Amino acid sequence: MEDKEVEKIKEEKIKKMLDQATAGVKKLSTSEFDSFINSDKPVLVDFWADWCMPCRMMAPVMEELAKAYSGKALFGKVNVDENPQISSRYGIMSIPHSLIFKNGTRVEKIVGAVGRVPLENALKKHL
Repeated sequence: MEDKEVEKIKEEKIKKMLDQATAGVKKLSTSEFDSFINSDKPVLVDFWADWCMPCRMMAPVMEELAKAYSGKALFGKVNVDENPQISSRYGIMSIPHSLIFKNGTRVEKIVGAVGRVPLENALKKHL
């Protein structure tokens, strides 16, 4: 019984830390996704899930990029479990999975927990 309580506390703390780490990255839902990606600035969207450890590792990378490119690009995240319609529309079969959009059109795809440099290089091509 105590082990389950400890696990629940751990999960809640990890979720809280993840939410704080991604404060500069907009959490997107189906209702706002299309309007968010329709920007003349590049839009980097991270597809992730709570249970995905590599996704959790990429959350601070997204936050760093959001701070570094504030005003030059937009950053969002889509929880694939909460928004299956978006994931399905873009053929997201594995996570973490990042897409870069420009004017609502997908211009780049990055699959996996690749770290900051590959994501940043992909983003720079579209600035």
